[in-house]
Amino acid sequence: MVSSSVKSAERTVRILETLAASPARLTIPELQERTGYPRSSLHALIRTLRDLEWLETDETGSAFAVGPRALLAGTSYLDRDPALPYAYEALEDLRAELGYTVHYARRDHAHVLYLASRESRDAVRTVPRVGRRLPIHLTALGQAILAELTQAETTKILPPQLVAYTPHTITDHESLHDELDAVRARGWALEREQGSEGIACVAAVVAYRIPATDALSCSMPAALAEATELERVAAAVVRYADRLAGTLRRAGIR
Repeated sequence: MVSSSVKSAERTVRILETLAASPARLTIPELQERTGYPRSSLHALIRTLRDLEWLETDETGSAFAVGPRALLAGTSYLDRDPALPYAYEALEDLRAELGYTVHYARRDHAHVLYLASRESRDAVRTVPRVGRRLPIHLTALGQAILAELTQAETTKILPPQLVAYTPHTITDHESLHDELDAVRARGWALEREQGSEGIACVAAVVAYRIPATDALSCSMPAALAEATELERVAAAVVRYADRLAGTLRRAGIR
């Protein structure tokens, strides 16, 4: 009985994670293909999750997505994070100075988890980043965090195959390690169109923990990411990241 309960709990979590990672609703056959779980188990678990409002369905009742209870659970994580009130203030000031979209994220195994964002006034992005997880190797945020680790530590974290989001994504470990060496030499990370075509991003770690787990970034149109503008943006991102790290350490937040 205990083993069965544990298995059901694990499957429940995996179902929620699978649905959360999908940009579209998934049917039971699609969930079965992605999870490998028996259809009978999926039917029972999905029915329970739907009744408890952790899942919602489309008009036909045959395709599923995470529901409002999942949002409540996620926002409780943000509400209790002691670093975020300070990060929000830093993001507001950084956006006001640079005029671009800015993000705050944390390493989550081989991903970065977006905890806060402030969009530029003329942003065309419609998909909110907060709560999203992206592979750590293809974002400036992730590369800044990985550069705080040794090559052996980085290799241990990363999957054998690095997924590509665009034709510009670094997909082999050797090239990524070369890029991380460049990040260490500069003191900040730069990625051009690796995660999203048309977008460049500059990031620096918020080093209130050792090794750093959090980073601050600024995204801009790739066409604007020329030398003079990159120098201005990078200087501001590093300055705000260092200032935020100092504030968090003084507040006793680790």
